[in-house]
Amino acid sequence: MFLARWTSRCLTSCFVLACVSPAVNAQTSLSDVHIAPRENAGQPPVTIASAEPSPVARLGPGSLLRTSVDLVLVPVSITDDLHRPVVGLDQQNFQLFEGKKPQEIRNFSSEDTPVSIGIVVDTSGSMAYKLGWAHEAVIQFCEAANPQDEFFMITFADEPRLATDFTTRVEEVENDLLTARSKGSTALLDAIYMAIHKMRNARYARKALLILSDGGDNHSRYTEHDVRAAMKESDVAVYSVGIFDRWVGTEEELLGPDLLRSISELTGGTAFTLGRPNDMPAVTRAIGTQLRHQYMLAYHPESAVHDGKWHKISVKLRLPKGFHNAFFHIGARPGYYAGGE
Repeated sequence: MFLARWTSRCLTSCFVLACVSPAVNAQTSLSDVHIAPRENAGQPPVTIASAEPSPVARLGPGSLLRTSVDLVLVPVSITDDLHRPVVGLDQQNFQLFEGKKPQEIRNFSSEDTPVSIGIVVDTSGSMAYKLGWAHEAVIQFCEAANPQDEFFMITFADEPRLATDFTTRVEEVENDLLTARSKGSTALLDAIYMAIHKMRNARYARKALLILSDGGDNHSRYTEHDVRAAMKESDVAVYSVGIFDRWVGTEEELLGPDLLRSISELTGGTAFTLGRPNDMPAVTRAIGTQLRHQYMLAYHPESAVHDGKWHKISVKLRLPKGFHNAFFHIGARPGYYAGGE
């Protein structure tokens, strides 16, 4: 099994999913966890809302935005220890803070809305025997996606290259990756920076990057500081899958897991560290499932939102009575930059 490095905050309290079957296998570990309050135990589990979209949903929920009405939108993923999305929660199950001040959640949505997704694939020389698994991982990720999602793909070795421009046809992405050849060094940071810039042309407000790589950076012009600064200015959540050999030969490879973890953590995404490339497809499918089961919280900040400063955000859970002794992981962007006047 793979080892997941969660970059999100974890609850310190413990809860039990009394209504969830304890039987778990390779297939059900990627299924949804449904929450039903104890008083509704005799009714079907609560599922993703299918009612008429709220005003927030019509605005295109899924990312932190600076809007003309000073509305801050916060996408939140809730998962269990088996990486399954926890669905069926309501607005009263969430607490939202800016700094240490609690914020009133003005709008709430749990609908499956489209995402603009950038897929960033390492094609350096060390990926030679792993590209086949990377291709299958991309297929699994796309199969779990919303049919309306749009994709672009960047491949990188000595330098990044836009292999597939924005498209809703996943077969284009899959076919373009089939033609990729493994050679050269690893310009990982340049590829991430290029992907952030490309996201400026995204159709949807919800944006995410999926990064597949097997090493640290050793050939980029941009620095980690440059990429982190660009990430904090963007509305992009990063999900990274690192395939690292047990024995590494360079300092860059040794630092690779921490590099991907720190970048993912900054955006509210998740970093996975794997020891075997054949684990990639199951992990990317789980990531695709997570993206389809996010909650959207929206609030009006009490303080001015046009001061050009970084505003820290935190999210906490308040679960229904009767739930205890199970860990839940909260994935949410830790803050946003407020645009100046």
